Amino acid sequence: MEEIKEKNIGSSFDEFLESEEILSEVTALAHKRVLAWQIEQAMQDQHLSQVVMAKRMHTSRSALHRLLDPNNPSVTLDTIDRAVNALGMKLNISITP
Repeated sequence: MEEIKEKNIGSSFDEFLESEEILSEVTALAHKRVLAWQIEQAMQDQHLSQVVMAKRMHTSRSALHRLLDPNNPSVTLDTIDRAVNALGMKLNISITP
């Protein structure tokens, strides 16, 4: 345990996650959690039930539930885009160096 502590002294958390080879996975899950939270908040702001939201998205309630589950990374951009459009909003994605 002491050896691990010395190895990571002064490194960033991202560097630690990268050394454990899980940075990409952790980052993707964090992005998914933020998107799920934002969609859920917008639904609450608009007083939309999951039933109404699923109908607006032309999908099932179970697919919407997967989208809103912050621990389920299995969601497509198409599903996210349909949810955002159903809320009358726009999805903005960018790639940065």
